Amino acid sequence: MLTTERQSIIFDLLKEKQTVTIQEMIEATNASESTIRRDLTELEKKKMLSRIHGGATWTEQKIREMSILEKSTKNLQDKKRIAQHAASLVEDGDCIFLDAGTTTFQMIPFLQHKDIVVVTNGINLVERLMEHDIAAYLTGGKIKAKTSALVGSQAIESIKNYRFDKCFLGVNGFDLKFGYTTPDPEEASVKQHAANFAKKAYALADYSKLHKVNFAKIFDLDEAILITRNLPEEIKNELNAMKTVEVIHI
Repeated sequence: MLTTERQSIIFDLLKEKQTVTIQEMIEATNASESTIRRDLTELEKKKMLSRIHGGATWTEQKIREMSILEKSTKNLQDKKRIAQHAASLVEDGDCIFLDAGTTTFQMIPFLQHKDIVVVTNGINLVERLMEHDIAAYLTGGKIKAKTSALVGSQAIESIKNYRFDKCFLGVNGFDLKFGYTTPDPEEASVKQHAANFAKKAYALADYSKLHKVNFAKIFDLDEAILITRNLPEEIKNELNAMKTVEVIHI
């Protein structure tokens, strides 16, 4: 069994039971105790669990959300590559929705010379859209300071006034079982509505979002086309086996 596959089994057990003994992990993976202990050390370094005597407990912070500043510095080169490819899918004449996110923010320079209209709930996107002379509309709504997003009923009512050719969404996590998630139910609702009013919905997520499960579900993996990169081969194979899930791996 591959290391990533074994660690995925351990992670799934922790999500299900919160606390798992080493013996339970050995039985689930058919691995030796020394191998399991190495896996636990590695997963603890990634802050995916906490070691306890005789096992581990899941400490994923599902509700705490990083600020825009924190997010913007993580995996920046991957975000730019994903953003560039996402922008290449936009055609002249398109009306698109850009979610309030750091990867969607990186799309804007690549959209500069396209004849498009953008609708966004991202306050952080507005100035950059103006700098690149892109026609844009800002939704109403309550300001969420931590992510510079407009959320709530006014944001949703505003989105209902538009129809999008494509929408591009940031997510905090994606998981084969639990789908796309984000810490805030209000942001999840905005994303859901934007996708509902679009001909095509895309979720932009770098590899660090894999297996991350947050408090609020946005929707299942088959409800948006995933644009990502650097996925392990076994995960690519699993996604390919899910016939209804479309993935663009760059």
